[in-house]
Amino acid sequence: VELTTTRGVVTLELDGDAAPVTAGNFADLVKRGVYDGTVFHRVISNFMIQGGGFTSALEEKPTRAPIANESRNKVHNTRGTLARARTNDPNSATAQFFINQRSNLRLDWTPSSEGYTVFGEVIEGMQVVDIISLSDTGPAPAKTAGGVPTFQDVPVKPISILSISRIAP
Repeated sequence: VELTTTRGVVTLELDGDAAPVTAGNFADLVKRGVYDGTVFHRVISNFMIQGGGFTSALEEKPTRAPIANESRNKVHNTRGTLARARTNDPNSATAQFFINQRSNLRLDWTPSSEGYTVFGEVIEGMQVVDIISLSDTGPAPAKTAGGVPTFQDVPVKPISILSISRIAP
């Protein structure tokens, strides 16, 4: 898929063999245009960039039911991989995703931790991820179904996901 942002284009390859539920869910959300107009709302240099769930006004977009965690596939959270964001509940992932800006093996499945499901990787445009990760960030209030928490690490200047679309292999 092609991820077009206000900072450039990133090409991602989904791994439906390693994470069929997660990759299929993501592809369906791409097809439905769910990600268009969302922002990267959590950006931490030398860690990851996260997006796909909030508008530029930091209003949470409605989601569907959560999907099952597939981190037992043991695909590692290495630099450039695409993973599904979730809460502390391992089976709470809905639409948000993150791109690992560096290797984050502590996010992998282990016998004592469910981990975060890796379901794809950057195949072109990693420099765009690196540029996004260097954005100035700070706290900002967000409107969620659970209230109005203050998010940390929100880009001061919004970084929009203009579109995510499937491209021919």
